[in-house]
Amino acid sequence: MSDQTAKPPKPAEQGDGSRSLAGGHNPWLVALVVSIATFMEVLDTSIANVALQHIAGSLAASPDEATWVLTSYLVSNAVVLPISGWLATVFGRKRFYMSCVALFTASSVACGFAPSLTWLIIFRVLQGAGGGGLAPSEQSMLADTFPPDKRGMAFALYGVAVVVAPAVGPTLGGWITDNYSWHWIFFINLPVGLVSLLLSHFVLTEPPAEKHQRERLWRRGVHVDYVGFGLVALGLGTLQVLLDKGEQDDWFGSNFIVTMAIISGVALVMLVIWELSRDEPIVDLPLMKRSSFLASNVMMFAVGFILFSTTQLLPQLVQEILGYTATLAGLVITPGGFAVMLMMPVVGFLLRTVQPRTLIAFGFIVEAVAMYGMTGFNAQEDFSHVAWARILQAAGIAFLFVPISTVAYVGLPRGKNNDASALINLSRNIGGSFGISLAQTMLARRSQFHQSILVSHLTPYDSAYLDALDRFGGSIGDPSANAIISRLVDQQARMLSYLDIFHVLFIVSLLLVPLTLVLQKVKPGQAPAGH
Repeated sequence: MSDQTAKPPKPAEQGDGSRSLAGGHNPWLVALVVSIATFMEVLDTSIANVALQHIAGSLAASPDEATWVLTSYLVSNAVVLPISGWLATVFGRKRFYMSCVALFTASSVACGFAPSLTWLIIFRVLQGAGGGGLAPSEQSMLADTFPPDKRGMAFALYGVAVVVAPAVGPTLGGWITDNYSWHWIFFINLPVGLVSLLLSHFVLTEPPAEKHQRERLWRRGVHVDYVGFGLVALGLGTLQVLLDKGEQDDWFGSNFIVTMAIISGVALVMLVIWELSRDEPIVDLPLMKRSSFLASNVMMFAVGFILFSTTQLLPQLVQEILGYTATLAGLVITPGGFAVMLMMPVVGFLLRTVQPRTLIAFGFIVEAVAMYGMTGFNAQEDFSHVAWARILQAAGIAFLFVPISTVAYVGLPRGKNNDASALINLSRNIGGSFGISLAQTMLARRSQFHQSILVSHLTPYDSAYLDALDRFGGSIGDPSANAIISRLVDQQARMLSYLDIFHVLFIVSLLLVPLTLVLQKVKPGQAPAGH
C-alpha cells in the first residue's frame, strides 16, 4: 500500500503543545536532558569492547566466554527496542523513560561489582534492557515537543550524542582500563544516570493528551500481545546471537549458528504475519505499509551499517597494518566526532529551507566519496590522511541521520511517534550489527583469498620475488629473508581485504541515492498534509 493511496488517520499537528513534554520549560532543555541519557547508553555499546581481555583475565574466563559480555547486552537491547513504543504508550512515556534510565544506571553499578562472568552477563542483560527503551522514547519526545520548523535542529542535538558516542567509546574505554580498571567503565554511568534522572523528574512533563490516551487504554483494558512479544524475543534475540557469533563459529559450518538462523528466520516471518493481523500489535509493523516510512527505515539501517562497521574497521586497520597503539587508533576516529558536532547543527538549519530527501541524497554521495577515498589506503598511510578520510565520512553521516530522523515522522497518525521511534532505532541498531558482522567476515575470507594469490607468486620463477630476496640480502633458501617476505605478504593480504570492504561500502552508498526518491516530498519546515 503506497503513501498516495493509503487513507490513514489524520496526521498529528506536532508542536501544538498537546503532546509536548516541555510543559512550561524551554523545549531545548528537554532536548538537552534526553541527550544525556542517549550519550550514556550509546557509549556503553562500544566502551566495553577494548576491556574484554582485562575482564576475561580478572574473572578467570576465556576470551570466547568474555565476548558474551557484549552479546548479552546487544541481545536484550534488540529485544526491548521494537516493543518500547508499546511500553511507553501503556505506562506513560516519562515514567517508562525514567524507569529505563534507573534500570540502566543500577545495572551498570552491578556490572562493576560483578563477582563472576555469569553475574556480569546477567547484569549486562538488565543493562541492555534498560538501554533498549531509551533511544526510542527520547526520539519520540523530540518529535512531539518540537514543531516541524525546529525539529531538524532538535534531532541534530540528539544525533550528536548518537553518532559521537560510538567514536568516543573505544578510546575512553581503553584509557579507563589502562589507567584504572575495567570496573570503572561501568561505574562512570552512576553520576551520569543520577543527573539524568534528577533533570528528567523536574524538566519532563507528561502531556495531557498522552495522559488521557493512557487512561482510556487502561479503562478499556490493556491487551498484551504475548505471542508477538515471544516472537520478538525469539526472532531478534537469536538474530543478534547469529550476527555476533557467526564469524567466530565459522558461520554455517557450525550447528549452533545454523540452529540460530533457522529459529530466527521462522520466528521473524511468523512475527510479521502475526503483527499485521492484530488490531493492537506490540510492534506496529503496519506503519511499514507507508512507502516513505519504509524507505526511511531502510536508509537508517544503512546509516547503522556504514557507521558501526567503519567505526570498528578503521582503528583495527591502523593497529594491524600501521602498528598504532590502541589509544592512537582511537584518536584516528575522534576528529570525525568533532566533524559530526560541527555539521549536525548546519544540517538542522538547512532542513528549514532544503528538502530532506535532497540532503539525504547528498549525504549518501558524500559517504560514497569517502569510501572510495579509503579504497586508496596503503600500508604506509599517515595519520592525517586516515583522520581526514574519517572526517569526510562523519560529515556525510550528519547529512543522513538528521534528515532521515525528521522525514520518518512525516504524516504519521496522531499518537504513533512512540511506535515509529522504536522501529527507526531498531533499524539503526540491526544495521550496525549486520555491518560489523559482514565486515569481520569479509576481512577473514578476503584475507585468505588474497594471501593464496600472493603466495602463489613466491616461486624462483617470479621476478618480483627474486627482486625482494635481493633487496633483503637473502637467497631462495634463506629463512630470515623468506620470513620477512612472508610477513609482508600477510600484511598486504590483510590490507587488500580492508580495501575490498571499503569498495562494498562505496557501492552500497551509491545504490541508496536513488532510494531517496521514494521519500515523500514536503515543504521544508512545515507539517505535511495527510496522504
